[in-house]
Amino acid sequence: MSDSLLPLIPVLDLRVGHFVLLDLGWMEHPFPRNSFRIGSERQIETIRALGLTRVRIDPARSDTLTPEAAVNTSGIPGTPNEAATTTATEAPADTTAQQRAQALAEQRRALQRCERQYHEGARRYRALLEDMERDPQAAGQQARALVGTLLTDIQGHGESAIRLLSDVQGERAAQHAMNVTVLAVLLGRALGMDGEELEALGVAAFLHDIGKTRLPDLVRHKDDAFTAAQLKVYQEHVAHGVGLARAMGMGPAVLQAIAQHHEAADGSGFPRGCRGEDMSRCAHVLALINRYDGLCNPLNPARALTPHESLSLLFATQKARFDLVTLNAFIRMVGVYPPGSIVQLSDGRFALVQAVNSTRPLKPRVLVHDPRTPRSEALLLDLQAEPSLSIQRSLRADQLPRAALDYLEPRPRYCYFFERAVRPDSGPAGTPT
Repeated sequence: MSDSLLPLIPVLDLRVGHFVLLDLGWMEHPFPRNSFRIGSERQIETIRALGLTRVRIDPARSDTLTPEAAVNTSGIPGTPNEAATTTATEAPADTTAQQRAQALAEQRRALQRCERQYHEGARRYRALLEDMERDPQAAGQQARALVGTLLTDIQGHGESAIRLLSDVQGERAAQHAMNVTVLAVLLGRALGMDGEELEALGVAAFLHDIGKTRLPDLVRHKDDAFTAAQLKVYQEHVAHGVGLARAMGMGPAVLQAIAQHHEAADGSGFPRGCRGEDMSRCAHVLALINRYDGLCNPLNPARALTPHESLSLLFATQKARFDLVTLNAFIRMVGVYPPGSIVQLSDGRFALVQAVNSTRPLKPRVLVHDPRTPRSEALLLDLQAEPSLSIQRSLRADQLPRAALDYLEPRPRYCYFFERAVRPDSGPAGTPT
């Protein structure tokens, strides 16, 4: 029987033992093959999280059949027999439960899409480092291609929300490159950058630390215990990065941003100690985002600040180091409580900020500690749809009750991507029951 003639069943009816055929591209799902026999409930959850409403199965290769699949083995999708019609009449769908299931599936699918794109960017960064010495021009093309794809996706989103990724594993250098690139491009767009300037910012952000590959392992990551000689060697990664980017064929705007990503508006940066008026707009953005991610994701996780603490530190004690227009735009973009912040709501519940829409930064989407709902089935609470609720205060992980800590699972690292912003009229996807 042709695959196109195999029966379609609702994803909610999938069972262990079904042989499924996913009508998706290989990059659109995490399974090794498009067709396989379901062997666990976890695989069913993953399929449901892809956002599909119906899925094709092969009854002949399935170990288990649902009534819907058994009666529709004629090979004509969507043609129910009398028994199926009777069942549908006798047991009408629970509309509320169905809407919740669809909202949960869309929520999972959106997160998986973000994580998949983030992982692909990190993979390309590692590949670029491998190709950089052997074929720098090809490495440069890889960087431009990734940033070009990123910009196309962002510009197609209209309003974008910054999204905290749930559990990203991998190399710190690649994660730092992706975090800085995503946040820098979003901030650049918020500042009105577009075209070649925004592309230059994205490429510079992606490549800003490549010079560290030329440093000895001992001084590759800054340490407060460095001797003066070690600090001098560490600071040379900026010049190495400019040289590598020049070999890749990068233009003046990219080279200047890389050269100035450790400079400061008050002249306290390195390597030249230039002041704010001598820095490019791209460099101002890159210097700020690089510092922010360094505070959230230091080499030693024990020294990590929460996103809220990092933002507070930048504004309260390091404000002079950054261009004020850029810093204020960043605060407006990520909100007072950036994604990853642990908060207590005005009704006393604990929550983890998951996504922030820059147009409504004080009303993020949060994961709320709710013992009645398994974490894997919890819908994010959209605070902009809850006018009576607000964030009361920010917390550290060690201030959470044990039950809330286990439920919210705050991560030792913060990784960010972007997704389409949720609007107040977006329906049940933003409001859990």
